[in-house]
Amino acid sequence: QLQLMESGGGLVQPGGSLRLSCAVSGLTSDYDRIGWFRQAPGKEREGVSCLTTNGRSSGNTNYADSVKGRFTISRDSDKNTVYLQMNNVNPEDTARYYCALTKFVSWCDLRRDQYTDWGQGTQVTVSS
Repeated sequence: QLQLMESGGGLVQPGGSLRLSCAVSGLTSDYDRIGWFRQAPGKEREGVSCLTTNGRSSGNTNYADSVKGRFTISRDSDKNTVYLQMNNVNPEDTARYYCALTKFVSWCDLRRDQYTDWGQGTQVTVSS
């Protein structure tokens, strides 16, 4: 059974750093795109970053404007884990962060309806 398990969330001060992990298990074949999303209280879930992982387009990334230059998505295929390195965080980054993946695509996309499988999320709180 496919499972995505996020971890690494917590309380961090403004200007600090945090690394989120998304461990993927239960797949019978590789996926093609994985993304990070976040949802703050009272707001819709929004795309943060994505990474293509298969085929000739592997390694393509995209970021929301609000996190460009601060967040980095990466993957360790040996560990079946994707990371979101969050640097210079601010209170607006406070949200529950989710990873999601999909197959049979070759482009990066930050729209949540473009993903088929989701994790349960990990909470990130930025506060002094």
